[in-house]
Amino acid sequence: MGRALPAGLVLWLAASGFAAAPAPAAQLVHLELVLAVDCSSSVNLHEFELQMEGIAAAFEDPAVLAALEQAGSRGIAVSLLQWSSAAAQTRAVGWTRIAGRGDALAFANTVRTTGRMVTGGATALGNAIDAAVLWTQTNGFQGERQVIDVSGDGRSNEGGSPAFARAAANSLGITINGLAILNEEPRLARYYLAGVVGGPGAFLLTADDFDDFAVAMRRKLYFEIVGPPIAAAPGGTAATAQQIAAPHRR
Repeated sequence: MGRALPAGLVLWLAASGFAAAPAPAAQLVHLELVLAVDCSSSVNLHEFELQMEGIAAAFEDPAVLAALEQAGSRGIAVSLLQWSSAAAQTRAVGWTRIAGRGDALAFANTVRTTGRMVTGGATALGNAIDAAVLWTQTNGFQGERQVIDVSGDGRSNEGGSPAFARAAANSLGITINGLAILNEEPRLARYYLAGVVGGPGAFLLTADDFDDFAVAMRRKLYFEIVGPPIAAAPGGTAATAQQIAAPHRR
């Protein structure tokens, strides 16, 4: 079944050169997940590689693999978007169905060997969210849940409003979770909670630096597969999980 996009988002996508192809018959999955990775000028090559390695390692983590098994035979559909300025969003890893350990390890290897396709630029969080929404709406999958996982180390300084993009995504039932990297802006978590993160079960995790990205990503991916963080995380407690949850936004 096709899914209609808000009129404002359609106009932005057309102006940005994105064309929505006719939707194929949707394959049912437990979760549709876009991993949207910051590749702006504040992210050097080493920091980019730490992000890729952190995502790859998360799909190899025993707790995440167990969560994938619990997701059932439908599995999940995952993709990777690299982004920076208003006109710079690249589909680095296409939609991939992961229905078990072998699929997860293969996806990890693909991520680990994916080079940087967006090399610097401004930070356009709103445009990144809009691009991820389009990709989610035209991917040939239909998830029980749809999530955009945005990671970054700075506030938006170009393009459309992240809050407006969030509202458009939420109107379609898409949740936006955040991973705020605090090395550049110690108060970035507040910004993400106020204007980026939102939707059913939305939550935010933080990493003090890119060196901490892998640990945060493992926890984040686990919660995104099993659902909102209402149960104990591996190596944590239910109370800790609740403390990282963002306020529910509609």
